[in-house]
Amino acid sequence: MIPRTLFSPEHEAFRATVRRFVTERIAPQHARWEEQGYVDREVWLQAGAAGLLCTSIPETYGGAGADRLASVVVMEELAAAGASGPGFGLHSEIVAPYLLHYGTEEQKRRFLPRMARGEVIGAIAMTEPSAGSDLQGIRTTARRDGDCYVLNGAKTFITNGWLCDLVIVVAKTDPAAGAKGISLLLVERGMEGFEKGQRLKKVGLKAQDTAELFFRDVRVPAANLLGREGEGFIYLMQQLPWERLQIAVMAVATARAALQHTIAYVGERRAFGTPIGGFQNTRYTLADVATEIEVGQVFVDRCLQLLEEGKLDSATASMAKLWCSEMQFRAIDACVQLHGGYGYMWEYPVTRLWADARVQRIYGGTSEIMKELIARSLGLPEPGRRS
Repeated sequence: MIPRTLFSPEHEAFRATVRRFVTERIAPQHARWEEQGYVDREVWLQAGAAGLLCTSIPETYGGAGADRLASVVVMEELAAAGASGPGFGLHSEIVAPYLLHYGTEEQKRRFLPRMARGEVIGAIAMTEPSAGSDLQGIRTTARRDGDCYVLNGAKTFITNGWLCDLVIVVAKTDPAAGAKGISLLLVERGMEGFEKGQRLKKVGLKAQDTAELFFRDVRVPAANLLGREGEGFIYLMQQLPWERLQIAVMAVATARAALQHTIAYVGERRAFGTPIGGFQNTRYTLADVATEIEVGQVFVDRCLQLLEEGKLDSATASMAKLWCSEMQFRAIDACVQLHGGYGYMWEYPVTRLWADARVQRIYGGTSEIMKELIARSLGLPEPGRRS
């Protein structure tokens, strides 16, 4: 196996802290959270106290002031444990960075310290019932009226949506301007007209509080505009490489966890008087899985290096997201097959990993969208355009 050289001794010490927190505070509760459809708010406060939230946010704003590799440690440890319920990654490495990069000083000081403590849970609302990967097709509008924006629309599939106290809403402030008419607004829990719909029942990620959000004439103060009006689409595009790389990080870590569970299972399960791990089909299947995981890990680690150097481009991040999410599902599906009927039983970790893995080929941009973005980077003509 190729040694990983990304992480310092400090990162590994932090990994031990995260692993202990996951083992003691998350793993014993996760099955119950899957039944209730959301994690307890208490675990957010505990994670904040343990320094697991907003680790890459500067200490000035309540974070740990660490690099993004510390956040990668948190993502990997949660994925390795199959702890898909706590939406720490989106909160810490998607919502918080938007505030850090585009927020006013007042917005940063008002929200980031409380997010780092787990007192305010963050979400971002892009997807709509009629607009998924095509963000320019959103219908949510925000009309300026004096010192407020009047927000109307609906969002769906929102991670942390049911628990969130703060949500970044993608809306059209100038519907006639296309991408140049999209802005980001900070909507807070308790604003009149902001309602949370039902928690969505999903195939996987059952402990993750994915929800619908509704905005009916919500008067959002102009002071809650994130960045400049009309530049929301630009901000979204700037942050997407890191967001997609996070999916790749978790995909590799989850596939590795499935492999480890399966190695243990085939060493114990017997058929025809011998451990099934001794059968050639089992050995060759797991050899393929292990190889694909190592290939994915090397690619992801190189992308993380490029990210820290400020050199990760959108096409490369799209490649990482595409290849790793597809690899993950192939790998876990193979592991399920080797479990036989038990691979279809919910109490087996590999089953839950399989259910959780399917969505990674969809969210953050579908695999088909990733292929389109990669094709564009190759200079290929766009579909339907005559030369």
